Amino acid sequence: MHEHFVMADVPGLIEGASEGAGLGLRFLKHLTRTRLLLHVVDVEPFDESDPVEAAQAITHELEQFSATLAERPRWLVLNKLDLLPEDERKTRVNDIVSRLGWNGPMFCISAISGEGTDALIQAAYRWLTEQRRLENEDEAAAEREQDMRRRMEVEAVARAEAKLSRKRKTAVEDNDDDFDDDEYDVEVEYVP
Repeated sequence: MHEHFVMADVPGLIEGASEGAGLGLRFLKHLTRTRLLLHVVDVEPFDESDPVEAAQAITHELEQFSATLAERPRWLVLNKLDLLPEDERKTRVNDIVSRLGWNGPMFCISAISGEGTDALIQAAYRWLTEQRRLENEDEAAAEREQDMRRRMEVEAVARAEAKLSRKRKTAVEDNDDDFDDDEYDVEVEYVP
């Protein structure tokens, strides 16, 4: 029997996303449908930025967007290990993990070469399968999951309404005739 799960890549999540920077709100609302977040951090970013600061910025955006979403299980995935000499990898990984204060599941991969990706996929599959099994066996767990999804929806709608209200107020103060309410509509869809 062939089994599967769905993954979504959200590469556009940037600092300020919870306030609407870039496509932040559109990306963040998709995360509310997830059971597990894989926080992919490049250990050797091309722009020479600090991977720890980048990871902390995204964590901050999740918390600002939705406290409930920030509570979702999250795994740290350190990517682009192939860009580091073999003898530097362990030191760099330990430094990032230490500076983040990370104590949850962590995987080291090279997406381009595939190194470590099978282990990550298998672990995610096992975790998701176990969560589904527990929810099916435990009606209270299923209710908690539904409650969490409802809370995320309420948070997302409230955030969108507050943003729209601020934009309307600014448009009125600036006498902006080009303001378009439709640009700030938030579409939230939950599928159990």
